[in-house]
Amino acid sequence: MANLDPVSVIVFPGGFNWPIWIAQDKGYFAAGGIEVALTPTPNSVFQLTGLIEGRFDIAHTAIDNVVAYMEGQGEAEVSVAPDLTAFMGGDNGFLALVTQPEIKSYADLSGKTLSVDAMTTGYAFVLFDLLKRNGLMPGDYAIERAGGVMERWQALQQKKHAGTMLVTPFDIMARGAGLNVLDRAIEVYGHYQGVVGAARRQWAKSNSGKLGSYVRGYVAALAYLYDAANKTECVAILQKHLPNMPAAVAEQCYTTMVAPGGFSPTAELDVAGVRKVLDLRSEYGRPQKQLTDPLRYYDPTYYRAARH
Repeated sequence: MANLDPVSVIVFPGGFNWPIWIAQDKGYFAAGGIEVALTPTPNSVFQLTGLIEGRFDIAHTAIDNVVAYMEGQGEAEVSVAPDLTAFMGGDNGFLALVTQPEIKSYADLSGKTLSVDAMTTGYAFVLFDLLKRNGLMPGDYAIERAGGVMERWQALQQKKHAGTMLVTPFDIMARGAGLNVLDRAIEVYGHYQGVVGAARRQWAKSNSGKLGSYVRGYVAALAYLYDAANKTECVAILQKHLPNMPAAVAEQCYTTMVAPGGFSPTAELDVAGVRKVLDLRSEYGRPQKQLTDPLRYYDPTYYRAARH
């Protein structure tokens, strides 16, 4: 379709991009006059510095990353002052603590080594908090930085670590390989905001039309995904974009991700889930700050305008 306005979006590779792929393949973005170009990011530093410095328009990222850079707790220096906001929700992170087969309880993790991507990210804070809630304090276990989810999954398969936080579909593959899913963050917390759509505030203000089209296209894709009559086609779209994913895993992704506790059906941000993220960063983030105001990191204006 001619004369579409380009929108550059940077994402972590994985099944949580399913609604974006559907919106692209079914023409929902194009219907709103935009053409979305996806860039996979190797890590959060590349993603957040690229967004903050204007190399990308939108990022789908953990809201904890938005908070971290806005509060001066990000992992990397940036050349301009961060001015980010989340403009819509996405999912709860699909976070699961996965352990070796012989690790059947938190007590079994005492004296063992677990892995994280980085010590300063929100998903690592979830791990530290789950351990603390179950009687394990720093010093009772060791932590190693092992890279992104793919690297940690491979290290777990090689038995380099006793456990790590994984996201769907890696938890599904882990169960198939005989590993244990010891806990799920959403079951412990009830509310936890994982991935959000985020942008620079100035870009959002100057491109409110394009942002509205993006939100509407994404929400239309979620509606298509949640219609059980479309399951076969949606699973095929997932496999098209993740060609190495076995059919059985793709089917289980639908069961897990398109369900209560999966994608937010209308991409609405879970404010209670953001408060949980702020609680965890207030406790585990450094330099330590008390963070209490979700609206410092979330502007609901664009989502509300797109939905009405």
